[in-house]
Amino acid sequence: MITETHEITESLLNTLEKNHYTRRIKSHFTAYGVSYDFCRYYFIREDERSDNDGMVSIFNASMVVSVFENHTLSDNEISELATLIFMTKPVTVELSPDGSKRLSRLIGDDYNVFDRTMFEFVCKNHIPKLDVNETPRLDDVYDILSTSFPAVKNSYSLWLTDTSHRVRKGLSQSFTLKNCSSATIQYIIDGIAFVGHVATIPQERGKHHARELLYWLGERLNDDGFSVQLFARSYNVSYYTEIGFVPIYDDIVLERKNLDG
Repeated sequence: MITETHEITESLLNTLEKNHYTRRIKSHFTAYGVSYDFCRYYFIREDERSDNDGMVSIFNASMVVSVFENHTLSDNEISELATLIFMTKPVTVELSPDGSKRLSRLIGDDYNVFDRTMFEFVCKNHIPKLDVNETPRLDDVYDILSTSFPAVKNSYSLWLTDTSHRVRKGLSQSFTLKNCSSATIQYIIDGIAFVGHVATIPQERGKHHARELLYWLGERLNDDGFSVQLFARSYNVSYYTEIGFVPIYDDIVLERKNLDG
């Protein structure tokens, strides 16, 4: 069974498995707590007498699922999760590869399955001298991102409100290089800095600006004591390994079909 809850605490979240999905949930809680309708939390358990096996976070149009340490989701709980997805219709669903594969069999008519790889930066202890702005205007970041990400372009107010809020909370930070490339840290949780949107304006692509910025960012944040990670589609493995990232595991993400419909 799946039940909505407001009984979320930091100590409770620390009993979830230590992974990207948990850090995503933690970032939502740290940023917004439990007081907003666009950020909801659910417990997953077998029945009323059972312990909670997992937790769901639905933030705007994204769903993230993690499990508590030493727990797993049963086939019945995966089926309940599929029902919640049919009801809430999130654009993306993220959970462990095993859970995603089992879930995809139930929601495959409505969701595509995309492979991706988690990368981690390997530090060489050399921060190159680059013209990086560590506190850019968010409108300047938006101008760059909107050329590569239609979802950002079509939701300026939502993106600006959320990004500025996370920056104020110390969860997020954006960087720009020569005002033509940008990279954003989506969260800094449990010693992990997770890189999200990376983009370069069309007229400057092919000049290695994003590559230089990502290398600088990896070295800079490692120097501050953070491990730097990012997700990318598996066909980009060589691009990121040339920068200094190494693949650490493969993953899949579920994305709703017919988003324009």
